[in-house]
Amino acid sequence: MNISKFTKPVRKLLPLRRCGAVIVAAGSASRMGGIDKVMAPLRGEPMIVHTVRAFQNCDAIAEIVIVTREDLILPITGLCRDFGKVQAVVVGGKSRQESVALGMNALSDKCELAAIQDGARPLITWEVIDRVVRAAHAYHAAIPVIPVKDTIKVCNSALVESTPDRSTLRAVQTPQVFDFDLLRGALAQAEADGAEVTDDCSAVERLGMTVKIVEGDERNLKVTTPFDLKIAEMLMEERV
Repeated sequence: MNISKFTKPVRKLLPLRRCGAVIVAAGSASRMGGIDKVMAPLRGEPMIVHTVRAFQNCDAIAEIVIVTREDLILPITGLCRDFGKVQAVVVGGKSRQESVALGMNALSDKCELAAIQDGARPLITWEVIDRVVRAAHAYHAAIPVIPVKDTIKVCNSALVESTPDRSTLRAVQTPQVFDFDLLRGALAQAEADGAEVTDDCSAVERLGMTVKIVEGDERNLKVTTPFDLKIAEMLMEERV
């Protein structure tokens, strides 16, 4: 009996396109009260090490470039010497846009996708990274988001102008992943137009491109203040 007609055909999944990660850790940490946040200790290791390790452990990431301040090049290079995917640690620019572009320039020309990550998000997991990369592989641009819990007010000086529908709002996280050439072109266009964008997704949106959203992680917080650092420490304790 020929049983082939009773079995479902197996779909062959195409391999993911090569994705390089740019981890941006070039900020001045002006709101950290004198603490250098990317080097701040979390469970006995500098914060940047936790961030890089998640990308090292994610099979969807082929290579990593870290963008930082000039004075941190040697310390971060030493901290990441055992992470085989780290291709380079480079000096950042005057703005986030410039730093991302410099990081992308340091990735190999084999990369077809670029994942841009805040260095100050040490609780990122390889599962979230994998989820966003796979979405970008299919949709060309993808970002992780979480629902907004608080009511948001649009204000003008000391007055409330409007209250957006909270059900339509999402808080955006990183990594944000895009077709390599798409993001490079979007950043170049924003630079040419003199537009300051708050994240990489905004640069792509300016070109009229749609961006796929995927589920983020509430624990994937960005450490911006000393209070955030305390929360990150507590969340890491829960992981053990």
